[in-house]
Amino acid sequence: MMNRRTLLLAGLAMPALSRHGFAADPIRIGMTQPLTGAVAASGNYVANGAKIAVEVLNAAGGVLGRPIELVLEDNKSNPREAVAAAEKLVLRDKVPVLIGAWSSTFTLAIMPKLIEYKVPMIVETSSAARITTSGNPYVFRIAPTSEMEAVAFAELLGKFDPPIRKIDFLSMNNDFGRGAAEKFSAALAAKGIRTGRTETMTPEATDLAAQITALKQSDADTVFLTTGVEQQTLALRQAVEQRLGKRIVTTGGSFPDQLLANPLPPGNTSYHILFYAPWFPERAPHPGIAERYTAEWNRKAWEFAGLTEGFRGYDAVLTVAEAIKLAGKPEAEAIRQALWKVKLAGVNGDISFAKDGPAGQESGQNKPNVSVVTLSEGKTGLL
Repeated sequence: MMNRRTLLLAGLAMPALSRHGFAADPIRIGMTQPLTGAVAASGNYVANGAKIAVEVLNAAGGVLGRPIELVLEDNKSNPREAVAAAEKLVLRDKVPVLIGAWSSTFTLAIMPKLIEYKVPMIVETSSAARITTSGNPYVFRIAPTSEMEAVAFAELLGKFDPPIRKIDFLSMNNDFGRGAAEKFSAALAAKGIRTGRTETMTPEATDLAAQITALKQSDADTVFLTTGVEQQTLALRQAVEQRLGKRIVTTGGSFPDQLLANPLPPGNTSYHILFYAPWFPERAPHPGIAERYTAEWNRKAWEFAGLTEGFRGYDAVLTVAEAIKLAGKPEAEAIRQALWKVKLAGVNGDISFAKDGPAGQESGQNKPNVSVVTLSEGKTGLL
């Protein structure tokens, strides 16, 4: 008997199956994302991008003459659930490769299972440094580390007027948030910028009055905000309500899409570090690929701003498909070895992996593109 999950995912492959008459069984790719819980909006964006990539690949004939099937598990915005989801995908669904798991905390929780079951994972979002420095040869990250993001941002400091002199942080109290605060503080200190206060919040927090009050007492001119899209929107609105009066820069590649249709009051401009800016696909490293992805997303009438994170799932599936093609078979160890040979054009630039971590146990790390998008009165621009 087919449950709702099976029907949903099987339905993705059906158009390609009917057009191409695939006779072979599908190649299954496992994915775990936060589809419910505190950061569910981001997780669903990434999952939707992956679904589009599966459709595109199957419409072009699949991989090795077989269709791709995405097997998706909800990690419920919880590290324990992330581990359970990964084990289901490997042990029950027999997938030879994983994609996941949005948050650094979720990804770090899963990583010991990758070694235990000897299954590689494409890390599409998580930015904590120790994901690739801890000695896990089954990890291949296509997202930038927080340090990469911070260094890239530091090169754009000359574009801010008035200039950034002193910074504060409002961060999710987990590996993702704390890691971003640490790396941005270090990168900007190298440019002579001082760090003031660091305030944290739980992922579920909806009242940030105490944190914003504390930040108002600081003499910093800029606040770096690190969290998911739901809390980003909340923090930006509460900062205006409480008259924080500071420049706010969001990190991590998430975008508060609700502020497009329901913008902040006039005179409020926020800054968002993104890895794909869908308002400007012609400015992407590979415009044709970016435009195809954007067009397919828009054809489904999904939230436009979700493109800023959906590309992660799209590029991750393309990366897995290329590795399976190079490996010549959908087997875990063959895919892991083939990932080192991947050279692929993606939505966010070229994808290939450099070694990171202790010798003999290196993880793979890609170097993606980074840009800063401004948002003012519901309109976006490139810094």
